[in-house]
Amino acid sequence: MRIGLFTDTYPPHINGVATSVSMLEAALRKKGHTVYVITINPDNLSYNFEDDHIIRIPGIPIGIYDYRLSGIYPIKAVSKIKQLNLDIIHSHTEFGIGIFARIIAKQLDIPLVHTYHTMYEDYIHYITKGYFDKSSKKIVEYLTKFYCDKTATELIVPTKKTYDLFKEKYKYDRNVHIIPTGIDLEKFYQEKINKEKVIQLKEKLNIKNDDFVILFVGRIASEKSIDFLINNQVELVKKNKNCKLIIVGSGPDSEELENLSKELKMDKNIIFTGKVPWNEVNLYYNLSNVFTTASHTETQGLTVIEAMAASLPVVALDDEAFNTTVINDLNGYLFKDDKEYCKYMELLMNDHELVKKLGSQARINSNQYSSRYYAERVLDVYYLSLGGRKRKKPKKTFFSTIKNVFKKGLHGK
Repeated sequence: MRIGLFTDTYPPHINGVATSVSMLEAALRKKGHTVYVITINPDNLSYNFEDDHIIRIPGIPIGIYDYRLSGIYPIKAVSKIKQLNLDIIHSHTEFGIGIFARIIAKQLDIPLVHTYHTMYEDYIHYITKGYFDKSSKKIVEYLTKFYCDKTATELIVPTKKTYDLFKEKYKYDRNVHIIPTGIDLEKFYQEKINKEKVIQLKEKLNIKNDDFVILFVGRIASEKSIDFLINNQVELVKKNKNCKLIIVGSGPDSEELENLSKELKMDKNIIFTGKVPWNEVNLYYNLSNVFTTASHTETQGLTVIEAMAASLPVVALDDEAFNTTVINDLNGYLFKDDKEYCKYMELLMNDHELVKKLGSQARINSNQYSSRYYAERVLDVYYLSLGGRKRKKPKKTFFSTIKNVFKKGLHGK
């Protein structure tokens, strides 16, 4: 099968969507399929064709992290894509390249499978800065429904939380497939890690052998609720002065949260690493005792799965994004408030055998999120979208295509 993955974010970007697309690409190729990636050029406003399998399109910075937005019909890429003779287009974004995917799918009469990765309503504050949040969320809801409702042949979501968003709130009346994103699990296995590098990293971070290390990995931003972890670290240190919290990542709230840590006199017990190269993140999992997150905006939480693959128990917010992955007393704990968070952390701090037991089970449970299994389930959706059809020779012009795509989305016909 010849597959086109359309995405606004792709390595060298480091985020959940980029990881998801990269893993899917590799797993599909291992299964013998031909895969092309159509994405943004992260460096400049030029086209770049890498090894004939990656098409990078110019994009303009939009002021949110390092994201760029492409035009909806980059002419130079169109002729190249036509030559690929794609069987399936799989889009991973609603805007920019996502709109381009819709137009190309319609123009070339190719089935469009779409994966909805991001709960946009939780991120609207980056644009509105606190103003018009309610009306802006309505606009986001409309645009999301506009993109997903009629133009996608099949829709994929990573969790039941996202499934419920479409079925219960958006009243989506077409197929929705729940397929958790796959991970290259072996990258995080303890036996695959260079132990000497872990020792060197512990020395660099001043981590002692008798320290109890809590790890968070992710973007340093308000929706991740990292302030919750920092404030509760004060209580945990009262119980165990060797309790350390490592915060891996960078983001708009880094300076504010580092200042909060200093105000609470937690400098020695909270370590901010800043941005870490992707190929070194696994070292941090393997020097820690437990992984935690208080984020309430995840669609799935890939860092939770990475931690489980590294044999770490997970202490996570009791949220729909995590409650099918983290199971109390089996591979970690789900907390509802500060009191429960501290209770579970104290329990683990005082019972090394429990940490080992939960971590071993976490490793076992992570297997269901392998990239191979992920690719198999996505392929099932591809075949369903094809439905035995033969592609017709495209006849429509670009202008008639884009008119019909938008008309269809707006009026649901």
